[in-house]
Amino acid sequence: MVLSFIMILSVYGRFFKLYLYTALAPIPLSTFAGEPSQNVGRSFIKSYCAVCLEGVIIVLACVIFSQFASSPPAVDTSAQAVNQVWSYIGELIFNMLVLVGTVKASDRVVREMMGL
Repeated sequence: MVLSFIMILSVYGRFFKLYLYTALAPIPLSTFAGEPSQNVGRSFIKSYCAVCLEGVIIVLACVIFSQFASSPPAVDTSAQAVNQVWSYIGELIFNMLVLVGTVKASDRVVREMMGL
């Protein structure tokens, strides 16, 4: 429950940042009109591409997680029922940790990838 809450807040926060970048885009893009201020526009485009790639990484991580979650768990049928349940819960928590870690680290991955 806690991992789901953290992931949802992170995803909504990242996509809210993307919406803000899009809403405020005309201001930094207008700096391309003058020669001395073109660097502002270039840095904005780099930042905007980075934010868009963060969204792509988050969507890709969610798709991969849904594929892992939809596949049947590897449970030892010869084990006791309690051990089977704990094995399933452990696998689910591990997959959620990987998803939350990927969502939280998407900005760092994009910054390293783009050299920002």
